[in-house]
Amino acid sequence: MDSLLSEKTAVVTGAASGLGRAIALRFAKSGSDVVVADIQEKPRSGGKPTHQKISDETKSSASFVNCDVTSLDDVRYAVGEAEQYGGIDIMVNNAGIVHLGGILEMSEDDYDTIMDINQKGVFFGCQAALPPMIEQQEGCIINMSSLAGIRGYAESTMYCMSKGAVTLLSYSLASEFGADGIRTNSIHPGVIDTDIRKDVEEDIGVTDGDRTDKIALERIGTPEDVAHTALFLASDMGSYINGHSLTVDGGMANIVV
Repeated sequence: MDSLLSEKTAVVTGAASGLGRAIALRFAKSGSDVVVADIQEKPRSGGKPTHQKISDETKSSASFVNCDVTSLDDVRYAVGEAEQYGGIDIMVNNAGIVHLGGILEMSEDDYDTIMDINQKGVFFGCQAALPPMIEQQEGCIINMSSLAGIRGYAESTMYCMSKGAVTLLSYSLASEFGADGIRTNSIHPGVIDTDIRKDVEEDIGVTDGDRTDKIALERIGTPEDVAHTALFLASDMGSYINGHSLTVDGGMANIVV
């Protein structure tokens, strides 16, 4: 596990906290240098910034870049930062937000915010990472979608729309750039124990018991569960996987409990 990404460089958006932080740390422990791209440097839950934790606890190198994924210039800059480690090999478009509510409750500002971050931000990440990957004829793009990107949920119209766009973007890029040696896949987490999940569930009055009743494994997932999946896709273990939607949900989407 410690050498699966040896001599690789990854750019991970939204890596200050949550799933992005777990992915960045897992990649670093597996030998990859990491560019941590986020709008904030400190984790939401406190502790060392991700790039500092990587530098202190692994043999890999890491740096932080202030990056608003709704700005193509920002994302291109983050990708450019990978040059100090030999250039980008892996792009993880993880930054995203959750905004729940029925369609009749959503304003135009609500729509623009969630689509700009969840949809356009991923599009820009792919657009920035592709040119160097095409030039080297190799690369891996992992786009963070959701179960909401393959299923429709009540009171989640815009979130489902934004994540569904990520799913089809991934399929399209897998088809278009597979001949260039670039693999594009999407990860679809279910209920994962992150600060964002806790905030949303507190707002809507959902308890852990309400959710685990719908999960075959009867537990909420951890950020590390998602990070291990990303490692699999990014490493040579996933070298023949392209254009796939991989659910990490404990058996929530396709199993009737």
